[in-house]
Amino acid sequence: METFLPPNRLLSTRAIAMPSDTNPSGDIFGGWLVAQMDLAGGSVAAVRARGRVATVAIDSLVFHEPVFVGDEVSCYAEVTRIGFSSLTLRIEAWVRRALRDEVIKVTEGTFTFVAIDNDHKPREVPKDK
Repeated sequence: METFLPPNRLLSTRAIAMPSDTNPSGDIFGGWLVAQMDLAGGSVAAVRARGRVATVAIDSLVFHEPVFVGDEVSCYAEVTRIGFSSLTLRIEAWVRRALRDEVIKVTEGTFTFVAIDNDHKPREVPKDK
């Protein structure tokens, strides 16, 4: 089996698409996939921001291919911009089709997170890593 890792991106989450995640047509519901991508981005953003973050925008989202029951979904994230209190990440979702070695990019998007304090107010993202 070939291992795949998009360049400059961190593997953030991996999940198996299950029957309970399908839409009425039997394909994986797009909202489930967006949630996986949001979890992946939030995890990477929180590490970089050294604390809590909240999703404030999904600036773009493109669905290239469907996700099917049994697919292994891997989400990769890359921080592309750091502002005073915000972080922008490019997130890609790739699948390894069930019981095959085929790996396909199915979705990509740009998500923006804001670093927040314990009172849910924006705070500065530390400048150094």
